[in-house]
Amino acid sequence: MPELRAILFDMDGVLVKSEEAWFQLVVRAGALFRGRAVTREEFFPNFGRGTTADVTAFGFRCTVPELDAFYVQNFGTYAAHLWVNPEAAPVVTQLREQGFAIAVVTNTVSALTRDILGAAKLASLFDHVVCADQVPSAKPAPDVVFRACELLRVAPGEALMVGDSRYDRAAAEAAGVRFVGLALAAPERIESLRELVPLATAAQR
Repeated sequence: MPELRAILFDMDGVLVKSEEAWFQLVVRAGALFRGRAVTREEFFPNFGRGTTADVTAFGFRCTVPELDAFYVQNFGTYAAHLWVNPEAAPVVTQLREQGFAIAVVTNTVSALTRDILGAAKLASLFDHVVCADQVPSAKPAPDVVFRACELLRVAPGEALMVGDSRYDRAAAEAAGVRFVGLALAAPERIESLRELVPLATAAQR
């Protein structure tokens, strides 16, 4: 097995949790772009798939760029609902000190990702941040994973990705990157982000 050299983190659900903030935002988007609010039953099965999927899943009568602009302009209104994983900064810092290259791979667009990581005081911890609007297709496609490996100058076999959704798992598997599920059914699973440190260390030779 190749030496593990890089760790890729999904953002939402791993480093932060913003489901409630996004739900409130999408409720507002529904009122604007389809004339009725999005329900919780509609929202949560589709959360995390990216803006292109939102337009289709929720039947919004707008373009993807229009929805992206709406999200960027209005997310801050609901930022109080953002929860920062208290293990994120210590774990990422420890992994960096051990020599791992670190990246974020997210289906959130670049402008919002900068705002979220900045608000969480995590932005300075990562070598690279790869967002859905920087690649042809969002997760579950492997594009963000491949791009992160390219930027970190590692082969997919030398990287590990930690995520909390089936879209993360599918993207990692399609890229040939080892996947660890955070409280998610997967061949390798952790219940707490701090469990990632000994797991990664054991794979570092």
